[in-house]
Amino acid sequence: MFERLPGFRDFYPEECAVRNHLFRQWRAGARRFGFSEYDAPALESLDLYRAKSGDEIVAQLFGFTDRGGRDVALRPEMTPSLARLVGARASALPKPVKWFSIGEQFRYERQQRGRLRSFYQFNADILGEPGPEAEIELIALLVQTLTGFGLTAEDFVVRLSDRDLWVDYLRGVGLDDTAIGAVLTVVDKIGREPEAKTLERLQPHLGEAAGDFFGKISILRDIDSFEALERFFRAHVTDDAVRTDLESRLAQWKTLLSGLEAMGLGDFFRIDLSIVRGLAYYTGFVFEVFDREGRFRALAGGGRYDHLVEKLGGPSLPATGFAVGDVTLWEFLQDRKLLPRYVEAPELFVVIGGEEARTAAFRDIRALREAGYRVEYPLKPPAFGKQFKQAAASGARAALIYGSDEVAKGTVKVRNLNDRSEEEVPAEQLLRYLAESA
Repeated sequence: MFERLPGFRDFYPEECAVRNHLFRQWRAGARRFGFSEYDAPALESLDLYRAKSGDEIVAQLFGFTDRGGRDVALRPEMTPSLARLVGARASALPKPVKWFSIGEQFRYERQQRGRLRSFYQFNADILGEPGPEAEIELIALLVQTLTGFGLTAEDFVVRLSDRDLWVDYLRGVGLDDTAIGAVLTVVDKIGREPEAKTLERLQPHLGEAAGDFFGKISILRDIDSFEALERFFRAHVTDDAVRTDLESRLAQWKTLLSGLEAMGLGDFFRIDLSIVRGLAYYTGFVFEVFDREGRFRALAGGGRYDHLVEKLGGPSLPATGFAVGDVTLWEFLQDRKLLPRYVEAPELFVVIGGEEARTAAFRDIRALREAGYRVEYPLKPPAFGKQFKQAAASGARAALIYGSDEVAKGTVKVRNLNDRSEEEVPAEQLLRYLAESA
């Protein structure tokens, strides 16, 4: 027997039912917020991902040269495809663009808990809105999507941060854009590697000030209120040009926080400046969702990427969005016993008593299916008694019995498979009877 490839999954009917449950919740939440669904090819030009993330991304991709000599890759994320789609029609699209997608992504990386080489993601993005009103809408959608699965504020938290504030602070200590990007990459890994390793990675950019800076990072990571955030940055950002940016940024923080509070989401988020998200294309507010106990990988993550559409050849267009992966969310819901158990069962099971009843049964089976009922019948009907056992084992709520006597009278015997009660119904009234007895 062939085995599946490492890092990929099979979805037997029971697993497929759970996956579809996730998709339904994601899709229903997005539509309630007025988002429109889109899709894009699973195979894209490798240059699309190089343009977004640089050559280092290539090692993480399922990339190859196709028969036309093109360098291509299976998509590792949806954002570059979204930027390509929106950029191509930006002038004709009403703003803001509120789009969502549910699709399979692929990354060639070491598989581990919560991370596979193939996974599904729910992506929601708003393009064309530069202010924090977009983040308010997205975080509200993210929270309501998760609570739709039965999770509460006791289960998860949205951790809010801001790369712009980090950039203002790092410019204030004299770093240029290249060094800022490198330092933020180091900050993103704090807590996941030894302190000595962190200091070693900071040294080329900060020199002897690396130790002092590491101490400041600890203070920053402990900030959990807007008042503390405001005090720290006003005290440490002294350059006049940067201070102007700082005041504007603090005003946006006030808008964001007051909006989330007004949405009734105060219990679901907290300020956490340790979140910087390692990808360099993020430009402003960033956020990640974690379980309160810290036992799982991030459930979701997102942020603002105002320059990406332009970087990929489109017009300048502000943008922000988030993604939720199915792997960690599935594990978390399973841990919380919030995954429903789906039973794949027909609503009706048809028992056919001989060849003469087959024509009448098939006529009604077609009509019932066209009316929306899930109907099953034995493709090669065994003896009557065995068919009743099949009907009971199928999980159907009712058996429709077509015997020679019923066919001769133009009726159908309907047996309730829960209480075994039976009723004989004229064939022409079967649809109405089933609708009224549902």
